[in-house]
Amino acid sequence: MTNSQTTTVIKEYAFVILGSLAQAVALRIFFIPAQLASGGVSGISQLINYFSGWPIGLMTFIGNVPLFLLGWKYLGGRQFALRTAVSIITLSFFTDTLVYLPFIPADGITSDLVLNTLYGAVVAGFGYGLVYKGQGTSGGSDVLARILNHNKGIPITQSYLMTDTVVILGAGFIFGWEKALYAIITLYVSGLVVDTTLEGAGTVRTAMIITTEPEKVSEMILHQMERGVTMLSGTGAYTGTERPVLYTVVTRSEVQVLKNLVQKSDPGAFMVIGAAHEALGEGFQAFTKN
Repeated sequence: MTNSQTTTVIKEYAFVILGSLAQAVALRIFFIPAQLASGGVSGISQLINYFSGWPIGLMTFIGNVPLFLLGWKYLGGRQFALRTAVSIITLSFFTDTLVYLPFIPADGITSDLVLNTLYGAVVAGFGYGLVYKGQGTSGGSDVLARILNHNKGIPITQSYLMTDTVVILGAGFIFGWEKALYAIITLYVSGLVVDTTLEGAGTVRTAMIITTEPEKVSEMILHQMERGVTMLSGTGAYTGTERPVLYTVVTRSEVQVLKNLVQKSDPGAFMVIGAAHEALGEGFQAFTKN
């Protein structure tokens, strides 16, 4: 293994461990004190802890072991599985040991359910994102979803929905339906944070413009917005008429400016605006080596 490869592996394991720490912090400071069980094995562990008092981290580890063994061959290879194992072990360890630190309050930092929901979701989502960035998973729902997808042909997204819904329903019966509803919000918000962590906050917009005035529209975009334009060749399926298609990439704040310029140049133009997670090259983010 070269020095570059070694550095990459170390970086990936660091992401996995830091991500697990963030998830444990979210559990200890926000979710556990507020009785928010938003899914996964950690959510089930919260429910078991409520009745038995058994350590949540230990129960998370025990619950993940059979799932991990069952899902080993579905975890995308040995390296991916090993990172998942590290994630499970460190999450379980941090969840049970953080409570002994003097600056981690046992009853959380706030009793406000909304604040616990939102801040817990942000911290947990950031943790999940780091683990995924490190080429691992957090076990639990991730592994079970892959097993259901492979054996039953159930799409991954539906598998997540099924497994997390069961946990949230259980939390509704035990902790109350108001907290179960807030737990659903944590799932949604944490998912958004995961995407932001993996893809960055610099989402840009792409635009495809079909116009009879391609030179005029291009000129406006090139000189007034100082953005590049690529002219593609297109043919209308209904009319059979050839029409140029303009393709450009702008920032979110420039979308309205682009709309105004196109409307001014060709009121009859047809424009489609989409979202892109990243733009690399001149005028945007520079290419970097991982």
